[in-house]
Amino acid sequence: MTVAQGQHPQSIVALEKVRGDVRVAVRRALEAARFDEVLPQGAPVSLKVNLGWDLFIPGSITSPLVVESLILELREHVGEICVVEADQVLENVERAFRRSGMAEVCRRHGVRWVNMSRQPTVTVDAPGNAVLRRIAVPCILRDTILITVPVMKTHAKTVITGALKNQWGCLPTMRHEYHLVLDDAIADLNHVIRPALCLMDGTVGLEGNGPKSGWPRVADSILCSSDPVALDTIQALCMGIDPGRVAHLRTCAARGIGTNDRARIVVRGAQPEEHVVRFRPARHNAVSRVETLLRGSTVKKLFFDTPLFHLCLLGAKIYYYLWTAFRSAAAWRAIRSHPIYGPQWVATGRRRREER
Repeated sequence: MTVAQGQHPQSIVALEKVRGDVRVAVRRALEAARFDEVLPQGAPVSLKVNLGWDLFIPGSITSPLVVESLILELREHVGEICVVEADQVLENVERAFRRSGMAEVCRRHGVRWVNMSRQPTVTVDAPGNAVLRRIAVPCILRDTILITVPVMKTHAKTVITGALKNQWGCLPTMRHEYHLVLDDAIADLNHVIRPALCLMDGTVGLEGNGPKSGWPRVADSILCSSDPVALDTIQALCMGIDPGRVAHLRTCAARGIGTNDRARIVVRGAQPEEHVVRFRPARHNAVSRVETLLRGSTVKKLFFDTPLFHLCLLGAKIYYYLWTAFRSAAAWRAIRSHPIYGPQWVATGRRRREER
């Protein structure tokens, strides 16, 4: 784990277009971002993936193909590699790990899987933080160097979700309690748990009502940087989104976590302004809209601090089951037919049937 540092005069972001081979794009992005300068030789690392939906569609979680490529490129330089993620109140990350094919990737390459929800934690005091003044940090993040591996997605609450928001999964399960103060909470979290390196899966992202019930968007991109704010700034430009609309980028930059100043970001490889893949922006789906309404109301405690909360969770789960039943098949068809990104998902249906 690294602690937030002061801003540097310039930040490097590598932007590589995938031209037939994901591993080549990952390699080129790592090299352009000078990964070997921030990852000590032989150091143990944790790859924080996004497995935040067990009823996932392509683009809503980190691609196993990208993770496998990253493992193959890093294994000669680093020590032990772990893949880490944590449960949510609505999701079973163990199920997502198995169904997605990530478990098979880990088995093939001898990589350890760590569910951080089942890990011991150490409390870190951060009195200068705005919201999260005490953070229970999973011990695995103190024993390894953190590499965050997010997906290029839109988000109803934060406009985009990327390298900064991906650390959200490092908090305990009830992290949804901070949804009304997300911008400050994301900055607080990254002030304490800052990744040493960020590698973004922009092969297939998610547009529309993310981070779950959106639509896959092929972007053919891999981004890499040691500055998560700079990476997310370039991510937004790649998606045709004004970074100035993303409040947590400004908040994190003001806290010294990185830079959102385009003039101070050196982009190596493709230039985002020349390779824009416009993503449809997110709106609140029914679950997000109801949650936001209730959290801002005078009856908040009734719904979130009593047994009614379990009924709310059940309602949200039913919504996503219905959404999946009626909408996900078309999304799967669209990506399974893709010659580069489709094959990794071929066995997903079989794995789901086996778990029933």
